[in-house]
Amino acid sequence: MKIEQIQHVAYRCRDAKETVEWYGKMLNMDFTLAFAENHVPSTHEPDPYMHVFLDAGNGNVLAFFELPTKPEMGRDENTPVWVQHLAFLVKDRDTLVEYKEHLEANGVEVLGVTDHSVFHSIYFFDPSGHRIELAYNDPDSAAMVARAAAVKWDMLEEWSQTKRAPKHADWLHKKELAGA
Repeated sequence: MKIEQIQHVAYRCRDAKETVEWYGKMLNMDFTLAFAENHVPSTHEPDPYMHVFLDAGNGNVLAFFELPTKPEMGRDENTPVWVQHLAFLVKDRDTLVEYKEHLEANGVEVLGVTDHSVFHSIYFFDPSGHRIELAYNDPDSAAMVARAAAVKWDMLEEWSQTKRAPKHADWLHKKELAGA
C-alpha cells in the first residue's frame, strides 16, 4: 500500500476570482475547475463556498476555498511567516529570474534568489497572504541530495534529542549564511 501522488492541495483565499486571476497572470496557472455549494458535502453543514482548482503542472492541482460567511482569514500567529509556504519547481535559473522580474514588474515584492545548494529559490506572497516559493534544482543537485540523504536519520535522531541543528549537512547553507 502506497500513496500514488497528491490529488490536490487546498487552502483558503480571500476572493476566488482574484485568486484565479492572480495565479493565472503571475504564475501562468490555468483555471481548471470550480465547485460551489451551499452545504459542505463531507459534513452536510450549511456553509456556502466557492472551491477553485488551478493546474500547477505535471498533474499537480492547487485549490482554494472562498468562505464568505466565515470571519476574515488569518494565520497561525505562533508560527513564523517563513514556515508555511507552497513551493513550485521551475525549469532552471533563467526561468526563475524571468519569474522574479515578471513578479516585480507587477508590483510583487520578491525575496531572493536564496542559495540552498541543492536548489535555489525566490519567495513572495499571493493576495491572500500565502507565502510562495519558486525553485530550480541546482545542476549538481543529485550528488548533493545523495550526500544529504546519507545523514538524514542521524540528523533526525540528534535533533530529537537536542532540538539543536545537527552539523551533518551544514554545508547546504554555508554560502547563503556566510554573513549571518
